[in-house]
Amino acid sequence: MSEETGNQSGTPRPGSKMGLGIAMGIAIGVAIGAAMDNVGAGIAIGVALGAGIGTVLTAQQRKQK
Repeated sequence: MSEETGNQSGTPRPGSKMGLGIAMGIAIGVAIGAAMDNVGAGIAIGVALGAGIGTVLTAQQRKQK
């Protein structure tokens, strides 16, 4: 069982900000990809950035509780 998910199926806990972070990262990645003229690479970069953003947002939310 993962501490992040709280269950064995891998479903995120309620209140997890990972989805929001990945969405923000993809938006940033598409902009970077358009500037580099390689949107595919930009999306990959965005997902990686978004996972980091989501992790930070989730950690900040847990500290506030």
